[in-house]
Amino acid sequence: MQGYLNAGMIRRMNAASRPFGKLADGSEVQLLALGSADGLQAEVLTLGGILHSLTLPVNGRRIPLVVSLPDVASYLGDRSFIGQLVGRFSNRIGGAAFELDGRRFTLSANHGVNTLHGGAAGFGRQLWRVVEAGGGGRCFVKLALRSPDGSNGFPGNLDVVALISIEGNTLTLAWQATSDAPTPVSLTWHPYFNLAGDPAHTVEDHTLRMAATRYLPVSAALIPTGEMAAVAGTPFDFREARTLHLPPPESHPQIGLIGGFDHCWVLEPDARVAAELHSPFSGVRMQLATDLPGLQFYGGYHLPTEHPGLHGICLEPEHLPDAPNQPAFPDCMLRPGQVHRSSMSFTFFT
Repeated sequence: MQGYLNAGMIRRMNAASRPFGKLADGSEVQLLALGSADGLQAEVLTLGGILHSLTLPVNGRRIPLVVSLPDVASYLGDRSFIGQLVGRFSNRIGGAAFELDGRRFTLSANHGVNTLHGGAAGFGRQLWRVVEAGGGGRCFVKLALRSPDGSNGFPGNLDVVALISIEGNTLTLAWQATSDAPTPVSLTWHPYFNLAGDPAHTVEDHTLRMAATRYLPVSAALIPTGEMAAVAGTPFDFREARTLHLPPPESHPQIGLIGGFDHCWVLEPDARVAAELHSPFSGVRMQLATDLPGLQFYGGYHLPTEHPGLHGICLEPEHLPDAPNQPAFPDCMLRPGQVHRSSMSFTFFT
């Protein structure tokens, strides 16, 4: 997949932007619009790189594809990470701590005793800087953030660039990051997808297919046990498309323990399409491609509780959760002189 865009090769143009609101310190949040009048359109906030809106024309009307909130205050009060860019480390780090090169680092614990999506002040709570933006056949915005040494307990000054683009009906996020000290890095995006065209419509009738023969069982605290278990013969087998109706608790110990799906699947490295999501209600189909090793699927069960009337699911490409504490998992450490690069794309069909 073409995940990395050289923005220097794209003609610089003015981006469509407008004020979206202000933070408590008076800083202004901008909304940046991408896409074409007759195709996929996205609205991205400089607050947290939040995907505020994603729409597609279907049968003569433009329908929403992701869950969104109305204003800055709603996003700052949200606890479900709706639409956010996530870092430094997506998903969970057990015990809010890890060891690196003989030194123990204690992190911000914001999910019980564990760290979730980077800690209490993760990337989704930060105001990102617009480096460049452009239009034409490939509309894009390049956002940048410096995560200082010690932020949420992580070592090193981490410089991150998120390049968000639309070409045709494909939305792409390409990451790049460097650090002046060794640090774990796992970057993702956290939109809640609902392809029905109505966020009040249940997602249970959606079908999902994933290119994965293994998944990560977790503890009651949602920390991987270290096992990579086979999906065959279990409710975790999405190698063929299945609806998202919640299996009964007795169908599998992991379903009973967690109350549904909030697990990471280990993707097949040669899969052209990592996952495919389809709504029979609207007819919209989404294909997800990524070069990352894992895909977290969360059924969004708490979303209607926090935000009544909203339904959506998360599909989060990522490094494997708790990788800093799991020696058998693929390495997620970024060291000085190295460049982290990863990408994910979402292509929509009607």
